[in-house]
Order: sequence, then structure tokens, then C-alpha cells
Amino acid sequence: MAEPLEFYFDFSSPYGYLASECIDELAAKYGRKVRWRPVLLGVLFRETGAVPLTQAPFKGGYFLRDFERSARFMGIPYAQPANFPIATQNAARAYYWLHDQHHGMARRFAYAAYRAYFVDGRDLSSVDLVLDLAAQQGADRAALAEALAGQPLKDRLKAECEAALKKGVFGSPTVLVDGEIFFGADRLPQVERWLETGGF
Repeated sequence: MAEPLEFYFDFSSPYGYLASECIDELAAKYGRKVRWRPVLLGVLFRETGAVPLTQAPFKGGYFLRDFERSARFMGIPYAQPANFPIATQNAARAYYWLHDQHHGMARRFAYAAYRAYFVDGRDLSSVDLVLDLAAQQGADRAALAEALAGQPLKDRLKAECEAALKKGVFGSPTVLVDGEIFFGADRLPQVERWLETGGF
């Protein structure tokens, strides 16, 4: 069986959100699964020297417009959050903890977290919101709260970010297909062509 796609994203990434709404369905068309791997853009940016798109000189206004335009083009609900970007380490750590319990619960949490931030404008940097969203998917809220405060889960996310950098991941979203790197939600058509043809 073909290897799953690897989907790297940050929960504060608008383009990551847009890709998240499509990636599973796209992969399934070609009999593939997807491994979701949240990372922290702040960690990646420290290594690459990049800055958040909206903070780049001359580019910020364009990207704010493009986030919404891309969402309309893809038919995905979107509302630019008032507080942007935000810290997402609690959401990312929660995802990995949930995945260790049940991957389906983790995936539902990821959808709910992205939509809470980019559709409903809720503060995903809040640990209380993260816990609430996880509990809504069936997680043990108290157990997750304890895990989020512990060092092992912090170390887990750090290791995931380091592993992503070693694979050449520098932004969100990044999709790896059989070792080939595709960066950006606008590369999903190329991902599909690659899956369809086996490479080009």
C-alpha cells in the first residue's frame, strides 16, 4: 500500500486552514491516507529567517486580501481573525496527545480548532478553548489539561518541529508526497497531478 501523505501545518496559518479542508478528500481519491503533523511556524521561522506573511514589508495587505480571496475561490468559509497571528502550541500539543488516544478524535479536533479560529473568530491561543474543543470530541478534559502542563508533551512538539525542519519543511501548509515537497494551499492541484500520474 502506498505511503500516506504528510501534511504539515500551523493552526494559525490561513493557508493551512484552507488546505486542511481539502487534503483528506484529495488523498482519498487516490487511495491514500494523510498523516497530519502540526508544527509551530515560530520555530520554523527562527531557522529560516522568515516572518509572518502579514508582517512582511509591502506584502501584508496583499496576503490579508488573498486569504479571503483564496477561501472564496475554494468555496471555504473564512473570516479573518481580529487577533492574528496567535500562539498555537497548546492546540498542536493537544492534537498529538489526542492522536495517541484515537486518531479520529484528533482529526475532528483539528477541524474544530481551525474552524473555531478562522470561521468563528475564537481565541485558539486560549488553553480553555483548546480543552473545550477537545472535550467536545470526546476527550478527557482533565487528563488533557494535565498533559498540556507536563514536559513530555512539550518535548513531543519540539521533536516534531525539529523533524519537520530536517525534512525541508519551512512553512504552512507543506505536503510531502513520497518525499516530494509541495508548499502552499495553491499547490494542491500539483499534489493531485502527482498522485494521479505518479510524478511529473
